[in-house]
This record gives sequence, structure tokens and C-alpha cells, in this order.
Amino acid sequence: MISLADIEAARERIRGAVRQTPCVLSESLSLQLDCEVYLKLENLQRTGSFKERGALNRLLSLTPEERQRGVITASAGNHAQALSYHAGRLGIPVTVVMPEPAAINKVNANRGFGARVVFHGALYDDAAVEAHRLEAAENLVYIHPFDNDLTLAGAGTIGLELVEQIPGLQAALLAVGGGGLAAGVAVALKGKLPYIKLIGVETRAFKTLEKSLEARERITVPPATSIADGIQVRTIGERSFPILRDLLDEVVAVDDEEIAQAILTLLEQDKTVAEGAGAAPLAGLVRVAPKLKGRKVCLVICGGNIDLNLLTRIIERGLFKAGRWVKLRLSLPDQPGSLAQLTQTLSDRRAKVVEIWRDRVSAASPLSGVTVELTLETRGETQLGELLAELTAQGYDPQRFL
Repeated sequence: MISLADIEAARERIRGAVRQTPCVLSESLSLQLDCEVYLKLENLQRTGSFKERGALNRLLSLTPEERQRGVITASAGNHAQALSYHAGRLGIPVTVVMPEPAAINKVNANRGFGARVVFHGALYDDAAVEAHRLEAAENLVYIHPFDNDLTLAGAGTIGLELVEQIPGLQAALLAVGGGGLAAGVAVALKGKLPYIKLIGVETRAFKTLEKSLEARERITVPPATSIADGIQVRTIGERSFPILRDLLDEVVAVDDEEIAQAILTLLEQDKTVAEGAGAAPLAGLVRVAPKLKGRKVCLVICGGNIDLNLLTRIIERGLFKAGRWVKLRLSLPDQPGSLAQLTQTLSDRRAKVVEIWRDRVSAASPLSGVTVELTLETRGETQLGELLAELTAQGYDPQRFL
């Protein structure tokens, strides 16, 4: 098990090459959740995640002969980017094996840092099998993304910074996949603040830690998918598990809908771009906030490398859920001016037309009329309700279908 001294040594080793990221008070979240909420912005690292800390600490331990041979890893993206960037900076050849569904922005970043990228399998665990095969076949040095003491110690440097940045810190929520981040930070925080409350947050699709704690041994969960690809790991790390078993006070599982809402909240209210794993701690806090009322709480936003297509979908879906975007279907008389009259009504109610589609010929449209589908932007459910009432009063019979 790593010690506080290991983490302090890692901090000196990586000092100057990895950013000490800001830790900011979120006034909006503090007001909403009735506790003092701080965001540790690891998404502001050069490669967009906390992984640089552990990757660099591990790279700096290599012998000259190992550096010459080159390194290899398996990763869904963030560890690979961190390793590619720092290995390239140090002149070490690097190969990364990524699951085939890996986000294109993470793939492109690795290639941009000069790494050889190999695709294999659907999940991190599949990629790891191929990485170990290549390790043996090509005599490379395997750099594990989370299950290594030097990697854990590097991640733990976040905890040392938190103690300095938030005097009187009382609780922290940490994303858990393989467990490297949570284990390293837990050792640092419990070493400095023995009475701090630590909560691990998993995605419901990969409750690796919860299942392992119940069984009192490491359990491999079935394959699944999640928008939190950074914590999409089927087995908790061998080195992380005993640390988390002993030091975490609670484990919370959140689903993709909760994570998506947390991503949207951070983006809109705190102007912070978080990927699924980075937003998971906020999703967890929403669940447990009543237990932390009035306390100083930190959320480690561990990464911000979200695929733009996914982010677009999350934003649009969030707007529909909040009633700020809506899709309506209604019928109009097939006569001149009917569409103009409808759009005037929408304008009078300050609803913006995002998209409009008219159907005069399909069987779904009445022979005497026209079916119209609208995508509208409103200020929310109150304005939307008023608009629907007005349309109904004018005889349109609007049907909301999204």
C-alpha cells in the first residue's frame, strides 16, 4: 500500500511538469445543494485530465534501457493521452491500445502527441489483453493506467493540493473506475485530514467497487456501456481495492441520465467542460447532499475530454427535458396564410422556431389539411404551458412528442 511519503515524493518528482490546477468555489452549486461546493479542475491539465500525474511519475522511474525499448499501455483515452504527451516530451517511444469505440477527440490527441495507436475490442479490458500481447511480442514496457503504486502516488498529489487550497475541507467525492484516482487521493486526504468524509462515485453500469466490497474480494462485472468511458472498467485495481475498502466512507452509483445532467449543469452554471467521469462526482453529490449539509465539499473534476458529438446530444436532450426545446405536431388548414398565422401566434408568445416541417401528401395528413412538425425554443415549462394553452384555444390541438 502506498504511503503519504510516497505521494509527497511524487509531488516533488513531477513538480513543474504537471499543473497545480485551480480549485474554485461554485456559488451556484453551493446554493442549490446547501453545502460549500468546490471544484478541483483537473480538466485543465495539458491533456485534459488528472492522468498526467500518475503517468509522468511512472515514466520518470524507467531505466535508460527501458526508455529506449519504449512503453505501451491500454486506455480508453485519458491515460493514453497523458502517457503519449509526457513520453513524447521525454523522447520515449509510446504505443497505446484503445477500445474501438474510443472517442475520436482522444484518438486524434494521441496521434498528435506522436503515439502509435492500435484499436482492439469494445472495452478497456479488451484493449488491455492486446496491449499485454504486444508488450511481450515487441519487448515493450507496460505502463498500467491505474494499478501501479507510482501511478497511484501521482494521482494522490491532488489530495495534497486540496488540503492547501481548501482550509477546513470536510468531504470529497471521487470518481471510481479502476480506482487509481480515488485510492491515491484517499491516502493523501486521510493522511492529512483523518476525519474527512470520502465518497466514491461509480457508474451504475460498472459497479465494480460496490460489488467487490459486498463480496469482500475483487469482482469482475459483466460488459456494459456508459457515457462515462473513463470509469468504464470491469474490475477494480488490485492495489486500489484494499485502500478504497479501508479509507472510503461510502460508495454511490449513478446512471447515465444523472451524469448527463451533471455535465450540463457544470457547463451551463460553472462554465466547466467535464466528460462523464469528470461529472460523476457532481451526480453523486446530488444524491447524498442532505448528508453533507453545511459542509465544505470538493468534487474532483477529473477530466474534460468529452466527444463533441456526445456533448451536443447531451445539450439538446437537456434542453428538451427542461422544456426549453420542444417538438410539436399539429394540423393546419391547407389554405394560403395558415402557416403565417401559426408563426405569428408563436412570435406573439416569444417562442423561437428552430425547425419547421410541412407534410401535405403522406397518409398521416388529412386530405383537407397539412401536418406541421415544429421544433421550438422557449424559456422553460412555464412559457411552454402558456403557448400550448394559446394554441389549443385557437383550435390547433398541438401534440407534444418530445
